[in-house]
Amino acid sequence: MATQVSETVELEQYRQRQSSSPTPAQTPKTPNHPTGLPSSANTSYFDPADPDNVVLASLLADSQVPDGGYGWVVVFACSVLCFWFVGTTYSWGVIQAALVEQNLSSPATLSFVGSLTCACNSLFALLNARIIRWAGARNTALAGIVLFGGGQILSGFTAHSVPGLFITMGVIMGMGVSNLFMVVSVTPAQYFNKKRGIANGIVYAGGGLGGTAISFAMDALIQKLGIPWTFRVLGIAMLVTGLPAAWLIKERAPIKTTTFIEWNLFRSFKFTVLFLTGVVATFPLFVPPFFLPLYSTSLGLSPSAGAGLVAGFNFSSAVGRLACGFASDRFGPLNTLLMSLLLSSLSMLVLWPVSTTLGPLIAFVIINGTGNGGFFSTIPTVVGRVFGSARVSVAMGMMVTGWAGGYLMGAPIAGYLLAAYGGEHSTLKAYHPAIFYAGSMAFGATILAATVRLSVNRNILLSL
Repeated sequence: MATQVSETVELEQYRQRQSSSPTPAQTPKTPNHPTGLPSSANTSYFDPADPDNVVLASLLADSQVPDGGYGWVVVFACSVLCFWFVGTTYSWGVIQAALVEQNLSSPATLSFVGSLTCACNSLFALLNARIIRWAGARNTALAGIVLFGGGQILSGFTAHSVPGLFITMGVIMGMGVSNLFMVVSVTPAQYFNKKRGIANGIVYAGGGLGGTAISFAMDALIQKLGIPWTFRVLGIAMLVTGLPAAWLIKERAPIKTTTFIEWNLFRSFKFTVLFLTGVVATFPLFVPPFFLPLYSTSLGLSPSAGAGLVAGFNFSSAVGRLACGFASDRFGPLNTLLMSLLLSSLSMLVLWPVSTTLGPLIAFVIINGTGNGGFFSTIPTVVGRVFGSARVSVAMGMMVTGWAGGYLMGAPIAGYLLAAYGGEHSTLKAYHPAIFYAGSMAFGATILAATVRLSVNRNILLSL
């Protein structure tokens, strides 16, 4: 009750300041807090003329977060869920290579299966943001892990059917991924403010570690049990470990936002360009992990070596997610997002095309994996910091919805380019158009991220 009174008083004081200062230029300023809002958080990201008091609501919420406590339990639980849903989607290339070896279909077609799993994340993002507000984060997470693990088990019965894999692996598991991604993206923000970057870094680092372990596990299971039982064993393991983790997740306070889509956000230049950054950046994200096993086979390496490269990519991704979490708190999430995209794009444009032996290819895997992972761990922190934690669920839902095209078509476009220039059994030069396509898209996203960063403040040395 005391907290509610305090919030009401502070809100009224803010309104009085706004009414007496009709323009942002007349608002009393301090060096760190140009809007005159409570000094509990950095306000340099926010629009001081926000008409619906979301800025104040966000700052009030951020000022009351524990920056720890039960939040660390939530972070651990979200990290376990990321271990499975991120790790499995990033390891699709291992099973894809095995299915190609069995002549089930072409890489381009099979990459659509893995891409559809990821695209469902976007297609159902706004709906799941609504479901979280209605059913709560715990119930949404429980439903997500049941769909994800159940879909994996069902995939064991459709392993020799491309249409069946589209339904079980693509749609059913994809719906689970969407549920889980929204939960882990918005829940930690309720418990962390100053440590929000590292909290998100730990959550998404679980996905990188999951990809590392699952890549090796997939390869071993395929060789010993075959593809159908590989799906089933992994699905059972997901349910056994994921259900308890989902049960541990709970919100610190109910999410009160009722808006399905905030169209007025597109009036913000920062939101529009950041939205476009995600749209472009998702096209190349899954090209390396999906095609590294095929690329390594063209180098004359064994399938186990290809799985090892995917595992190395995922481990580097885990390191990148964790490092970018620290960097977001230390140097600012916008700076960190820009650097992760730059690292990813340059590694694809400069290093991958000349990786004709194992040594340079390992270097590419490490560098690109680090930058690739940084994108996912940084985006939720950027959205919360730039647009306010009070609207993070709806803003993330809108952002992730824009990723549908890149998720669905990014890797398949690379597959079609590969087929057009000779196919997976041709020379290494057949891979170059796909590589340069992915690298160019990543570089385009880098330019857009730089535009967002400079629109906030042109001082490149400032932590933003």
